[in-house]
Amino acid sequence: MQKMRYSPEEEQLLMSQLWNPAIKDDPEAFVLFAFPWGQKNTPLEQFKAPRAWQRRTLRRIRDFIKENQNKLTEGDLIDALRRAVSSGRGVGKSALVSWLILWMLSTRIGSSVIVSANSESQLRKVTWGELTKWVTMAINAHWWEPTATSLTPANWLTELVQRDLKKGTRYWGAEGKLWSEENPDAYAGVHNMDGMMVIFDEASGIPDSIWSVAAGFFTENILDRYWFAFSNGRRNTGYFYEAVDGNKRDFWESEKIDARTVEGTDKTIYQQIINEYGEDSDEARVEVYGDFPKSGQDQFISPHLVDDAMKRPLYKDMTAPIVIGVDPARGGMDSTVIVVRQGRDIVAIKRFRGDDTMTTVGHVIDAIEEYRPALTVIDEGGLGYGILDRLTEQKYKVRGVNFSWKAKNPVMWGNKRAEIWGAMRDWLKSASLPNDRILKADLTGPMKKPNSAGTIFLEGKKEMKARGLASPDAADAIAVTFAFPIAHREYNNRVDKRIVKSYALSHISTGWMGS
Repeated sequence: MQKMRYSPEEEQLLMSQLWNPAIKDDPEAFVLFAFPWGQKNTPLEQFKAPRAWQRRTLRRIRDFIKENQNKLTEGDLIDALRRAVSSGRGVGKSALVSWLILWMLSTRIGSSVIVSANSESQLRKVTWGELTKWVTMAINAHWWEPTATSLTPANWLTELVQRDLKKGTRYWGAEGKLWSEENPDAYAGVHNMDGMMVIFDEASGIPDSIWSVAAGFFTENILDRYWFAFSNGRRNTGYFYEAVDGNKRDFWESEKIDARTVEGTDKTIYQQIINEYGEDSDEARVEVYGDFPKSGQDQFISPHLVDDAMKRPLYKDMTAPIVIGVDPARGGMDSTVIVVRQGRDIVAIKRFRGDDTMTTVGHVIDAIEEYRPALTVIDEGGLGYGILDRLTEQKYKVRGVNFSWKAKNPVMWGNKRAEIWGAMRDWLKSASLPNDRILKADLTGPMKKPNSAGTIFLEGKKEMKARGLASPDAADAIAVTFAFPIAHREYNNRVDKRIVKSYALSHISTGWMGS
């Protein structure tokens, strides 16, 4: 059996220090205590303390504990602390990951830490390599047994805890967990009442399906539940992007770290990137500013295009035709969405969930009566055909569109859906959109899927759901408004006046007007 490094008295003192609430419930104090900051002949000889952005995360945990430690005794529910940080390169993400792991395992006896990265190589060589370095420097290094992708307590420590503290130690430790996008359910693992921490390193490259499974680690209502995601913002789609900059920000605390603001980094490297690629280049945004690229290689509509449209004021062109688009729900969590578009403006977005066909027909009729559109267009999929049939019976001016129809330009577009999304993308360049995060996610969610001939198809709704994304209901509702040409109101008015005038003159010449 491995022996303790210190005498029993010294070990007892160390444990009393690490488990004192002043250190136990304050990760920043733990990090300052546990490592040889500024000590000669150590790797930290030139470093006095963690960097400011790292300390913000450590202090946030301290504050979270203070805010919530009394809630359990009162029977309240506690949400897990979720924090997502997008940063430029070289700011010390892996070091912070190592501190979080060692704080959790050292002060939450029996707890579990799951660590994943965007690739096996990143996990083994970078994340775990950095962890091993910090374990070696820790004041309680002798507590731990590191391997290539695990960190477990030493045998003497588990025996001590089992004997004196009467605690189980089966799940106590950190595991570097690999994932499979084809089999995300295999990622599921333990539930631990002693504490649970999940860390995603280079989280931008972890598939959405793994994020949804990882949420299952936090089902117990305990205080010590922490989920951290750190990454360069290499993709402007996916769960990490949504957690930092998208429609999942309500569930995550997020921060962007500009590498130029971080102490101890080489600012000349960052300036070289800016000079070489340009101030507003994707390279500068990702590698320096801690931001996300404007466009993705496989993304059909870029977030930048949507953001610009959401910043524009309404045009309020009263001569522009009003068109209503309807994307009926297909069941489950999908919503029926009714969109009202007048020229370059989105006038209204109405969402309904759980309604049957006749109730949905009523919602569409209400919109038609309120906005008096030149045309209402309905996606025929799902409940669409029944809605279309009923509205046609009632003499409303409606048309249906089937996304699988052949496009007018079949060389460029693989089907009607891709074609009308293309028209919508062109329209967005000068459109005005409401500031609606769900709409933004809908518009930027689908990927383009060109075939070998270069003909463009769009990712289907089932494929999006497999990636953990919602059906783009609102975006489809806007897209269908581009399925048929609709004359400008001003043009229609001129035509109507000519028709009336011609009709009147013809009857005057025959004497009808004087009868």
